[in-house]
Amino acid sequence: MSLRSVDPASGEVLATFEETTPAEIERILDGARRAFLDWRERSVKQRAGLMAEAARLLRAKKNDHARAMALEMGKPVVQGEAEIEKCAWGCDYYAEHAAAFLAEQPRATDASRSYVRFDPLGPVLAIMPWNFPFWQVFRFAAPTLMAGNVAVLKHASNVPRCALEIEQVFRAAGFPEGVFSVVLVGSQGVGRLIADPRIRAATLTGSDHAGSQVAEQAGRQIKKTVLELGGSDPFIVLDDAELPSTAKSAATARLLNAGQSCIAAKRFIVLEAVAERFLAAFVSEMAARRVGPPLERETEIGPLARHDLRETVHRQVEESVRRGARLLLGGRVPDGPGAFYPPTVLDGVERGMPAFDEETFGPVAAVIRARDEDHAVALANDSQFGLGASIWTRDRRRAERLVPRIEAGCVVVNGVVRSDPRLPFGGVKRSGYGRELSDYGIREFVNIKSVAIW
Repeated sequence: MSLRSVDPASGEVLATFEETTPAEIERILDGARRAFLDWRERSVKQRAGLMAEAARLLRAKKNDHARAMALEMGKPVVQGEAEIEKCAWGCDYYAEHAAAFLAEQPRATDASRSYVRFDPLGPVLAIMPWNFPFWQVFRFAAPTLMAGNVAVLKHASNVPRCALEIEQVFRAAGFPEGVFSVVLVGSQGVGRLIADPRIRAATLTGSDHAGSQVAEQAGRQIKKTVLELGGSDPFIVLDDAELPSTAKSAATARLLNAGQSCIAAKRFIVLEAVAERFLAAFVSEMAARRVGPPLERETEIGPLARHDLRETVHRQVEESVRRGARLLLGGRVPDGPGAFYPPTVLDGVERGMPAFDEETFGPVAAVIRARDEDHAVALANDSQFGLGASIWTRDRRRAERLVPRIEAGCVVVNGVVRSDPRLPFGGVKRSGYGRELSDYGIREFVNIKSVAIW
């Protein structure tokens, strides 16, 4: 069996990679177990030095890594460079703050001394997606390795080159062999990895379907999981929003990474009083973004990562139109090679349409009209997902009154939803459970150990 690296802009097969054999997997897992016994004894300061070196190496080869993403999954190189900078930031952040996050916490009890400490669990399996092929991995790896765990990465099957480049970053930074390892296997191999007793926990970023499978497999083994799954984020435009700038931000929130993001804004819930004015500005902004080859620096929207993904998005658009949505922009598969899809805007989207009910993983915006503020909140929460949300208004106090009512792991007022190492990241409902990033993220894969000395 082999994994293929395919350029989604042309359909060209760039390289093939042989799957990791069962014997090699055995060697990797045993190496991870042995590496953990040493790595957990390293001081946080020692780990931090290596993590800071990883950050330096990422920045030094930023252009090369961005090119790998462009060729393997279609990300425009400018966005890829920004992704690598964010990975380096995450490494630096945990190199600086991990010691404080993991410090013992005293507790007052009847014992002469009581405290809580945070000890690593062991090898953690990371099942990562293709859409942010470097950031998703470093978002997991930086806190997990700094906590004293070791990592085994099963990356998405269409980004094997990115997976191996990430492994090389850790090796070149001086991390001991076995602290970060890659296995090149398809999704059918995940269950065996989770069941292996040397794997102590697992994390997945991906679809809710994949999340339910991993949760079931890990549950049978009584292993801790963190799941960051799909999203259908609401972008709520209130009647006092500053419309031109809001429309510009709306296009950015929908089109970053060709719309292939769990936390991209997908459902644009607009109060009826300003809907027509917002739509005029929004359609103009969406139409102005440049679609093109991902290696060109002027490109803002590259191809979707695979042709089957484009087919799914186009089906969602066509079915939504068939059920009554109005197509205002895009919605047609372009001629020529590559998995390109144009920026698309649907108006009049309602429950029962795929653009409302499902996650649309592409440059498709669903505009939903709300009667008033309460109706907007109800529409925002009328989803199986709960990852992120944004509220747009000139009145910050008004927004803050709405924040507790929004069912999402993150709510941003007058800004585009994005992950940040300083803030916990994760969702509710079918968007998953657990948190990544910040002090919350580094404590997901630790033994929170109570100590009482009498």
